Amino acid sequence: MLERKTTKQSQIMAFLPANMRELCRSQIDFEHAQEIRVRNGKPVVYMENGAERTLLDKGMPYRADENDLREILDYISHYSRYAYENEMRQGFLTVEGGHRIGLSGKVIVEGGRVKNMKYISSVNIRIAHEVRGCADDIFPYVTSERQMMHTLLIAPPGGGKTTVLRDMIRQISDGNQYVKGCTVGVVDERSEIAGMYLGREQNHLGIRTDVLDGCMKAEGMMMLVRSMAPRVLAVDELGMEEDIHAVEYAMHCGCKMVATVHGTSLKEVEEKPYLRKLIEEKRFERYVLLAGPSHAGRVEKIYGRDKKLLFSKQERMELCI
Repeated sequence: MLERKTTKQSQIMAFLPANMRELCRSQIDFEHAQEIRVRNGKPVVYMENGAERTLLDKGMPYRADENDLREILDYISHYSRYAYENEMRQGFLTVEGGHRIGLSGKVIVEGGRVKNMKYISSVNIRIAHEVRGCADDIFPYVTSERQMMHTLLIAPPGGGKTTVLRDMIRQISDGNQYVKGCTVGVVDERSEIAGMYLGREQNHLGIRTDVLDGCMKAEGMMMLVRSMAPRVLAVDELGMEEDIHAVEYAMHCGCKMVATVHGTSLKEVEEKPYLRKLIEEKRFERYVLLAGPSHAGRVEKIYGRDKKLLFSKQERMELCI
């Protein structure tokens, strides 16, 4: 545990501005921190265990300036922003360790499309967390005869969807007592699942996993089905109409889908225009509802394809009292 914490801390420290390093080292528990937000002229805040905290300097909020932001960009781009133009126009960069650096500022548009960004005013350092075994309790409910069922993970922002999805992918790929190891195709549109850095996964996704990094979900699903013939297809954060059409295509081709979506309840997800059709047609066989940021990754409820409740954390707790 100490080695993991030191590695994660050192990875983040490598691109923090000099003025912030010691403050962050002494105040932030990197093993339980989710993000650090650095905004020009405003206090630096960070999320830890689901709670927002302010970075302090001698008892007062530390306010970042343009020099801090410039330093961060110099470090993550290795002093060559031009070389990272393609990544920056997407609004984020992925660094060693799978951590994602979100950017906002002045957008440069050329030919009706975003070409790059300049005058960066805000940076969001999203700290990657790999929690092996966090999906253990889910597998008895989402498998049958050692095969996966079409599964949709539901959680609000910060609820641990990506972390749980990542562990599910690893276990499906390697195999466990509930599922036979099989080929998994992952469309990692925002480089958060695998955390690809210089062509290598920074997070462990198993021995039978193929990743399309930085590819649009809908297009990526089609590409993987045609080229890699996955038994299971995994994507993060469904939402667009084209995503749903691609999910339907993959299901018709015999792929089992494991996907995530933003939501606080199954009812809320049903109200999303493009997902309603899949739910009404009972395409997904299992719905897994995760808790909010204060209990990120915790399974609250699991429903069947007919929306019948199969598992409830609250009911289990009441039985134990």
